[in-house]
Formats: sequence, C-alpha cells, structure tokens
Amino acid sequence: MMELVPADKEAVVSTSRNVNFKGSLGCSDHEMVEFKILRDARMVHSKLTNLDFRRADFGLFRKLFGGVLWDKAPKRKEPQESWLIFKDHLLQHQEQCIPTKR
Repeated sequence: MMELVPADKEAVVSTSRNVNFKGSLGCSDHEMVEFKILRDARMVHSKLTNLDFRRADFGLFRKLFGGVLWDKAPKRKEPQESWLIFKDHLLQHQEQCIPTKR
C-alpha cells in the first residue's frame, strides 16, 4: 500500500509523528512501515431489542390468534391488504406474549 504513495522517508516522517520505519525486508529494497491511525472513538448505544422466545407465552399467543375472527374480514381484499391485516395482528400478539431483552 505504501508503494502507491511516492514519498521519501523525511517527507512522510515530517508530516506525521505516527509513522515508524522498521528496516528492510530481507534482501529487497522494501522497508517495513509501522503507523497508527488515530480517530475519535465513540460508543454507539443500540436502541434495538431482541425477542426473548425462551420466556414467551406461546399458549396465549395461540389463543389470541385463535380468537381472531378471520371470517368477518371482507373476502375481496388484495393480497397486500390481507398481509397487512395479518401482520397487524401478529405484531399486536407478539407484543403481548413475547418479552424483549436488551
């Protein structure tokens, strides 16, 4: 990678205090270069939660889904509309029956 940057040692060292030349590599004219890349470190706190399926109440989940009156839903719905209705029920029941963990 350093071969792509044409510079002599003095130019590189004078512009950066974090570059060290470690000597040649065997019999070649290449030299080992050690450098540090400094950057600001910051902690990222995730707001995502995971579902804790080990503590889930699947019996209640099954009961809630069994109580949905699917026959009362209009028959002539587009697949996208049907999916949104199902997804809405799924997310509501999931919230009630499956706890989350951080």
